[in-house]
Formats: sequence, structure tokens, C-alpha cells
Amino acid sequence: MATEKADLRREAGQRTRDGLLAATLELLAQRGQEGLTLREITESAGANVAAVSYHFGSLKALCDTAIEHALERYLDAQIEALGSLSGGVTLEELAAAFARPMVGALAAGGQDLAVMRTVARVGIDPPQGWDRLAGKFERTRQDALRVLTVALPEVDEQELVFRTRCAAGMLNWLVLAPIGVELAAESAERIERLLVPVLAGAFQGAPSLG
Repeated sequence: MATEKADLRREAGQRTRDGLLAATLELLAQRGQEGLTLREITESAGANVAAVSYHFGSLKALCDTAIEHALERYLDAQIEALGSLSGGVTLEELAAAFARPMVGALAAGGQDLAVMRTVARVGIDPPQGWDRLAGKFERTRQDALRVLTVALPEVDEQELVFRTRCAAGMLNWLVLAPIGVELAAESAERIERLLVPVLAGAFQGAPSLG
């Protein structure tokens, strides 16, 4: 009986923690961290301030955890998409894989889109001290470069890294800009059809004038 009660308490605690993270992500996605209050988060999550202190310690720690959680989810999804690419991949196929997590979130809306908007805000102003995720950032970069160095052998690696960063910045802007709201009304297939040629063009770069 005691074990069963302990399990129920743990489950209830996990639900509260998950609810606080979800509410924080939603509010961060709407307007960022500036001015966000514990009262807003706890009211949205149906929890109390003591729960924030118990599970996270502070408002800042809760926000940091939510953002890190969102960023890791995005990186994992992008790693999975890019990792599925094999030899002889076209720039269009690379662009589709690179954008797949963002495209899926735009089409799905709700919490998925909230996560991606939070990721986009982080991409514009990255937080410091998240060395734990450095390996995943490097993995996505290397997976993209693996395709680009074959498709564009005449372009040096530094420039390919620059193009990859520009493509990522474009996705960040897209999900936060008004056009992102318009795209969210479209199907995933339609969003991909619109977006892939633009990203492929960013990877391709301008034709040489020499």
C-alpha cells in the first residue's frame, strides 16, 4: 500500500512538472522570457508557486529548463531527419530533411508549434552555458556538411557552414514572422513545397560569375 501511494505521488509530481514545462513553453513562445511571471505560469498550469520551487527552484531555472527541453527536442528531430539521408542526396532532399521538424510543427500547431517558436527565439539569442547540447549542434552541422561537400565540391567548408547557418536562421525567422501564421493554415505537404526550393537555394548559393 505504501509503495502504491508513493508511486501515485511520483506520478502526480511528474504531471505537475510536465504541466509547468508545457505552460512555460507556451508563454515563452508567445512573447519570450521578458516580463514572464510565476503567477502566469502557475495559473496556466493549474499549479501553485510552491510546485515551481519544489521542481525547479526558481522562475529562471524553470524557463531555462523549458528552453533547453525545447531545443533538445528540435535537435533530436533534426538529427533523425538528416541522419536518414544517404549518398547521392540532392540539395532539395537535404533542404526537406533540414526543415522537416519545423514544417511538421507549423502544420500541427499547438504545443509542437510552441516548442519550435521557443527554439527560434533561442536561435536568435542563444543562451550561454549549454555545453551539454554542443555535441548535438555539431552533429546537425556535420550531417548537413556531409551532403553539401558532395553536392558542392567546389565550395570550401567555411562557406558551406555559413550557408547552413543562414538556412537555420531563415527557419527561425519564418516560424516567428507573420508569414509563419499564414503557413500554419496550410498542410505539411504545401508548406514543404513552398519552403524546400527556398532553402535549397540558400544551400546552393549564387552562381559563380568567374
